[in-house]
Amino acid sequence: MSDRVLVSISDGVADVRFNRADKRNALDQEQFSAIAEAGERLKSEPGVRVVVLSGDGASFCAGLDFSIFGQFADTSAGSGGPRIGTLTESGITHLAQQVCWVWQELPVPVIAAVHGHAIGGGAQIALGADIRISTPGAKWSIREVHWGLIPDMTGTFVLSQLVRPDVAKELTFTARMFDGAEAHALGVVTRLADDPYTAAHELAAEIAGRSPHAVRGVKALYNRVFTQQAAEQFAMERQVIGGLIGTPNQVEAITANLGNRPPVFTDPA
Repeated sequence: MSDRVLVSISDGVADVRFNRADKRNALDQEQFSAIAEAGERLKSEPGVRVVVLSGDGASFCAGLDFSIFGQFADTSAGSGGPRIGTLTESGITHLAQQVCWVWQELPVPVIAAVHGHAIGGGAQIALGADIRISTPGAKWSIREVHWGLIPDMTGTFVLSQLVRPDVAKELTFTARMFDGAEAHALGVVTRLADDPYTAAHELAAEIAGRSPHAVRGVKALYNRVFTQQAAEQFAMERQVIGGLIGTPNQVEAITANLGNRPPVFTDPA
């Protein structure tokens, strides 16, 4: 397993820590693969009753690595940007979606401990957990529209299950930053803590002390309702973002933001 994600297991709790602190745990191809592999491993790891997700260093996850944005803007080969990716073994996600959705596929509860930044893909990974504990001052953003994209890592589906439709739309349309305190008030975050990692492990220990069969059964029951229409929505995410990557307005969003100038967009015909 890659050292990009560290996994340790003690007393029924799997500690999963993103290990790219120098880049605020930003997502490049290797990071995507390492996170998905960690989740797949835990599906069959004996003795695991709860999982805690966290990020090393200053942030949980600051979203896509800027190297990937460069690929989005590169249409020189006529490819429309980088490939979205093939479907994973589940048949309903590609790799970028799977780093979020794998935590729902685990039979045990998953708790995300968020500090620093949970932006774009980082926010969507946190949304993929069953429970989110955040510092009040953590910076959250459903950031994709800022870059001319849409949340395509299961975010449109999960966010729509957590908050009112108008709230989900406002957060996504504006791509604005909001702090952990607001995230909690909106229903994005389960609870607040000054030290979310410690709080997550305290909660994990409490859950791990319950009957593992009962806890797994409850997650399966909730997910039976929660995951209805997930596959259809994930396919739509892939279709919509596939039609955006490398288009003039999407390239303009990236080049303008990287160039620190106002973007100049063209309206749809």
